[in-house]
Amino acid sequence: MAGFNEKTDGVVVRSNKADLGSDDFETKAYNVIVTAVTDEEKIRIAQRLATAGKDIDDVINGPASEFILEKLQEMTVEESLVILREALEYHDDDFNFPTQTLSKIRLLLEGQEASQMDPETYELDLKLEATLMKYHSPYPEVRAICDPTDDPSMPVETIRAYFLGVLWVAIGSFINEFFSLRQPSLSLRSAVLQILLYPCGKFLQYTLPDWGFTFRGKRHSLNPGPWTYKEQMFSTIMVNVGSGDSNFMGYVVTLKLDMFFGQKWVGFGFMFLMNFSTQFFGFGLAGILRRWCIYPTRAVWPTILPTLALNRALLMRDDKRAVHGWTITKYKFFFLMFVASFLYFFVPSFLFTALSVFNWTTWIAPKNTVLAIVTGSYLGLGFNPLTTFDWAVASYSAPLVAPFFSTVNRYIGTIIGGLMLLGMYWRNYKWTGYLPINTNNVYDNTAKVYNLTRVVRPDSTLDEAEYKLYSPPYISMGNLLYTGAGFALYTLAFAYMLLTDWKALSEAMRGFWKGIKNRKSSNYEMYNDPMSRMMSVYPEVPDWWFVAIFLVSIAFGIVAFTVYPTNAPVWGMIVIVLISTVIMVPSALIYAVTGYQLFTSSLSTLLAGYMIPNNGVANMLCRVYGYNTDEQAEGFISDQKMAHYAKLPPRAVFRGQMIATLVQTIVTVGAIQFLMNSVSDLCSPTQASHFVCTFPHSLYSASLLFGVVGPVRTFNQLYPVLKYSFLIGAVAAIPCYFLRRLFPRRMKYVHPVLVLTGIARWGSTYNLSYYTPGMYLSLAFMFFIRRRYLSWWTKYNYILTSALSAGVAFSGILIFVSLTLPRAHLKWWGNTVSTAGVDGRRSATLYQLPPGTTFGLPVGSFE
Repeated sequence: MAGFNEKTDGVVVRSNKADLGSDDFETKAYNVIVTAVTDEEKIRIAQRLATAGKDIDDVINGPASEFILEKLQEMTVEESLVILREALEYHDDDFNFPTQTLSKIRLLLEGQEASQMDPETYELDLKLEATLMKYHSPYPEVRAICDPTDDPSMPVETIRAYFLGVLWVAIGSFINEFFSLRQPSLSLRSAVLQILLYPCGKFLQYTLPDWGFTFRGKRHSLNPGPWTYKEQMFSTIMVNVGSGDSNFMGYVVTLKLDMFFGQKWVGFGFMFLMNFSTQFFGFGLAGILRRWCIYPTRAVWPTILPTLALNRALLMRDDKRAVHGWTITKYKFFFLMFVASFLYFFVPSFLFTALSVFNWTTWIAPKNTVLAIVTGSYLGLGFNPLTTFDWAVASYSAPLVAPFFSTVNRYIGTIIGGLMLLGMYWRNYKWTGYLPINTNNVYDNTAKVYNLTRVVRPDSTLDEAEYKLYSPPYISMGNLLYTGAGFALYTLAFAYMLLTDWKALSEAMRGFWKGIKNRKSSNYEMYNDPMSRMMSVYPEVPDWWFVAIFLVSIAFGIVAFTVYPTNAPVWGMIVIVLISTVIMVPSALIYAVTGYQLFTSSLSTLLAGYMIPNNGVANMLCRVYGYNTDEQAEGFISDQKMAHYAKLPPRAVFRGQMIATLVQTIVTVGAIQFLMNSVSDLCSPTQASHFVCTFPHSLYSASLLFGVVGPVRTFNQLYPVLKYSFLIGAVAAIPCYFLRRLFPRRMKYVHPVLVLTGIARWGSTYNLSYYTPGMYLSLAFMFFIRRRYLSWWTKYNYILTSALSAGVAFSGILIFVSLTLPRAHLKWWGNTVSTAGVDGRRSATLYQLPPGTTFGLPVGSFE
């Protein structure tokens, strides 16, 4: 039998070295004797690990099955009952915990007679559930990508791993920054870069000489042997941290381009200082967050699971055991889907673009404005059952990654928000009927794009006399709903998480304070889960390291604020940082469980507007710290959770993140300068290559409304309803909490914060066209297939989404370089029909303003 070398008298003796599934993996010593192994136990373990096959030898071949089998023999009935009682209390309201498993635990705790099982089956099931809780993850998606054992001797922080990490960080950072302003954006994320890392690692394994040196008793070689899983994960975390686009570069576009603020003093020095400050800002906060978001078992982080699944597919040899009739290996499946996605993307992206934005309902009556407003994909709200045949659009909401309950809650919120939009738009609420229904542009009282130069002095402050003669800034109904829902979201999330998770929050805060007072204390003392027990063998990253990085990043920001003519006070930045940090705690908890990231930038815009009135540039620079409070900290912490799953040494991960982020800081500055110099008509709504700059436009509109004009004028004169949004959110948390307490089972999958985030999806060029296909995909893969075909889902789901996304990214880059830059165009009906009607013009309104007239507040009535 595979994995065993001896069997006598019912006793199975495990060999000293168990194959980990790949000739590239290090082997591990066990020297353990397992008794009374039955075929039923083997099959049951394999099924619970979602690796069931037809043949007993194949089923038991995996090291995870062998390990759990070993621990199963040691488990007693009494210990099992204690473990399952604790698990039931901990996971009773857990969104991600399988409902079937929870029901089974309740049944087992009722006793053998109540379960109506025979004694042998009852005892086996009882011990198996308890063993999985104690020695593995209770979540099947985590068990699929994570082993219950670890080998601390496996090479991780090698010279070649650093080299490849830095190389692909530089390449990925440039490409991702360049395409970040496109809609939808194209990027070389983890899925793509992992594919590139793997053959590079194998190439260095076979070509580099075994040259090295000894430092502190440890030899460091150019080629320590086979390219290992941990090296692959270490380099992946580097590129994952450093290869994203820098959100501050979006602010740079808004600051520098003439169509926005037109600040010509913004150059390389200022961009580097601010980029360094904002990119490293998250390190300090990540040190606090890890007690809430890494060590607790409930912090699943569904968004990182595809990355781990892909690395296992690349490095671990996969046999052809049948899974619901499928025998294809994960590695082959990945490349087949990758090639198919790569080739197909040429169709919706270049050959037949109407398949990407499939606004077929508007083709029926292209000149019908009402039809375009309701069903259109460009101008309208996207109430259309079939909106795209393009994976880049369909995957916008990460439907094969985010949990099904998260997708449903947010989609319901989006539908509610869309219906609210239609009702208020048709009533011409706050004159929004004279503007496009769902746009992030800002308009004057003649329904034209707001001319900022008429009301702003050279120092970017408001010229009140000119403002009174011109016009207040008006926003669309979608933007108004987005702003109001966004304000309510902060108070709802903060209050709701305090009410529901107060115990976990307080315990984590006590742990952090204990770590500050006693730097020798272990962060793992409060956690007894199998992951934390395995990670406790590695030296931890002291809390003061994070604090030091945090202070250095703030110092760089202070230099940028004071040396350059920003007219932004340093104290404003510090206040924003403190307030955003408090809100970041519930935000990170929501992200860890649901896969949804709650941003605090809108709140920062409002606070900066009160503190530094009538100054758009200062408002924007303060806002960037509010944005980075959660963006960077949660990005770093999610990668540290990935390292936790992969059992990478925390200090190695810390060093890798630091180096990768420094490289990314420098490269992204160069990328954004190249973008602004090479792409014509940048940020125009009709830009040929779709570089429409959705994020910079949103920044600009918010800075106008709450920075230049200021929140006092906005709340008191233009949109008074917005100031009540904070109160509405805080009050709404109370009935939501009591409903959850009164009906815990029925309300388990209803998350008010997620519903409100769905309502807040409006206000830009994104609409239901980007979310409806994701809902279909989530229903199919995250609900139906996951429930009915768990083994197939476990083996192939994350591989599928990684392969399709990688194919789109590579294909998009090739199309841009080979066709878009040379201005190659294919003009025919399939490429013009989607933009030929009212929907394609993106500027149609419900009500027409008579020539020579204005709407809104009469001139002289606003100050």
